[in-house]
Amino acid sequence: MSAILDATAPVACTDCQACCCQLPVLLLPGDDPPGYYIDVDTHGSMIMGKADDGWCLALDRDTMRCTIYAQRPWVCRAFAMASDDCREVRADWRRIALTLT
Repeated sequence: MSAILDATAPVACTDCQACCCQLPVLLLPGDDPPGYYIDVDTHGSMIMGKADDGWCLALDRDTMRCTIYAQRPWVCRAFAMASDDCREVRADWRRIALTLT
C-alpha cells in the first residue's frame, strides 16, 4: 500500500505525492514568484497558475518538488508538513483513491 493511502504512515514531503500542489494558492502582498507562474482567477485575484491537469505550474512533475521553493508563496510556506491541513488533504486523496479502485 502506498504511503498516500496509509493513514498511519509518517508524513514527509520527500515521499509525498504533493497533493497540496493541486490546491488553489492565492498570492498575498509580499509574495514574489516568477511572473510566468502567476495567473488571475475569475475574481481578478492573482493566484499561482495551474497546468491543464490542475497541478501547480511550479511543481516539477519528475521529482514532485517545488521549483521555486525559496520563492514559494506565503500560503505554501504556511501549509506545514504533517499539519492538520496537510493530513486533511492527504485524507481527501485517500478517499478519492479508494473510490477509484
